[in-house]
Amino acid sequence: MSSIVVCSFYTDDEYYRNEAKALKADLDKLGVDYVLEEIPKKPGQDWADLCRQKVPFLQSVCERFPDKKVFWIDVDCRLLSLPDYVRNSSADIIGFQRGFGSSLTIGYQNRTRFWEPCFWGVGTGTNARKMISDAAEVERTSVLKATDDYFFEDGWRQNADSLTFQVIPSAAVFGKGDPTLHVESFFVFGSSGNVSEFKGKVEQHKSASKLSTRKRIVNLGKKVLSRFPKPVARRLINIADRIGVTAILTGQGSVGTTLSRRTITHKILRAGFDGNVAQIEEFATQLNSLGVTTKEERATVIAANTFAHYASRTSEKDVILTWWARPFPGNFGDWLSPLIIANYTSDRILYHSPTAPIVEPHLISTGSIGRFITPSSIVIGTGISSDDVELHPKAQYMSVRGPLTAKLVRECGGPDVESFGDPGAIMSRIIPLERPKKTNGRVAFIRHFTHNSLPMRLPDHFEELSVLLSSPNKIADFLGNLIRFDRVVTSAMHVFIVCQSYGIPCSLVTFEGFEDAVHGSGLKYGDYAMGVGLDTVSPIAIPLDLRKYSFANIERDDVVSESKKDEIIDAINRGLTALDSLR
Repeated sequence: MSSIVVCSFYTDDEYYRNEAKALKADLDKLGVDYVLEEIPKKPGQDWADLCRQKVPFLQSVCERFPDKKVFWIDVDCRLLSLPDYVRNSSADIIGFQRGFGSSLTIGYQNRTRFWEPCFWGVGTGTNARKMISDAAEVERTSVLKATDDYFFEDGWRQNADSLTFQVIPSAAVFGKGDPTLHVESFFVFGSSGNVSEFKGKVEQHKSASKLSTRKRIVNLGKKVLSRFPKPVARRLINIADRIGVTAILTGQGSVGTTLSRRTITHKILRAGFDGNVAQIEEFATQLNSLGVTTKEERATVIAANTFAHYASRTSEKDVILTWWARPFPGNFGDWLSPLIIANYTSDRILYHSPTAPIVEPHLISTGSIGRFITPSSIVIGTGISSDDVELHPKAQYMSVRGPLTAKLVRECGGPDVESFGDPGAIMSRIIPLERPKKTNGRVAFIRHFTHNSLPMRLPDHFEELSVLLSSPNKIADFLGNLIRFDRVVTSAMHVFIVCQSYGIPCSLVTFEGFEDAVHGSGLKYGDYAMGVGLDTVSPIAIPLDLRKYSFANIERDDVVSESKKDEIIDAINRGLTALDSLR
């Protein structure tokens, strides 16, 4: 680490001082030389004025360390590690593309800047240092209202033809990675919120295209909601959920790098919803003919085939079922919902997105999707992830996940629900598996998909399994593999639930510094445990390096009772009977 120095500054207020302490701890742990300075905020200065001071500050650090690569990092960001390809880069400039974009979209087509300014490095070469000095000269002489990235961009454009550069892959940003890609996610982006406040108020370079209509509407919606008190904003969000505005504004459409590819993936999904396997194959062939498919496109095809598995059943009757289908190819816990319901009916199972409006009678079951219950919902074991939402009082409640969800139903004017239990707890009935007397001597490590990019350090006897799967066969294989392990460590709630269904010792965890990565307030864990009659539970925060960590005090080996499984199955059957009576 002696060949580099990391630099940043911060203002004399509590928020940024605390962020500086966290960053300093990261850098001390990494053994990196650094310059972190507190700067006073002068009278009349605003955020934009402070930001432009980065330019002369970075120039001064470059002059102070002429033989070291200099990395700037915004003080409210985090460095979990510093991979060799970053630390030992020979490029004049290294950093993330603006917006942490993919290399497939490299360049200026949709951006006013090339570089993402929160973390980037400057080499020791003459051309690299000239870029910084040119940027500093423009900042010194300019009367424009602009932030640091404007002046750095100007220096970049003046010198780009003579600079070598290296783009850090977007998967290196926490939240964008995938452990199957073998790209270490070392950088955590932080934002104080000032960027959005000053957007449109500071000078920018010109872009080749404007924001999409959807993005402009989403930004406007966020701005409007921020003006209301929280209770009013929650009510407005609830109304948006009910009438389908949420689906329009936040819905993920088709994937693909071009319009023609997006059109085909849309057709593939539509064929999946309709249960038309032949069309999926036809459209997938068309997609392949246009070039190498992306990971997202392949995942969409897998999900479409799973939708079709349920929608193509030979029955004249349909069961409309609401569950959370994304991210594709599917999240294990969410896709338990159609698998479980399919075990108790021979009808076709048709997917309904939680955010889309619906008036037809339908089932809503496994998952923390109580927020999306409607008057036409028949509720079987659904839960909530926080209690700051509304649950529709006029739905038919066969059961809910646990007493905390039931309490909210009552508070919203609904009935007293007395039947509890997450349907995931009956997986041992649906796919009966017997644990071998002698397991494999290993520990299965399974992350919630929002934790996929964390740079974990695992002991040699740990084996990582992924929750990104949806098809019944893949789920069966996953469970068949799971019962072979001595024990499980997981941050995915439904993995923990199926472990308690089969009697597999399991530790429910989250990760230090990333406790908020999974949506919700955390009440869903206790709601589940109380709902199945077991001691309450909540995830334990553990370090990213597990090589010396002991799970002895947090491991659970309790099992969901057979009587509780009977109760959950009874609620499913009652729900199906209620739906049948309304068709």
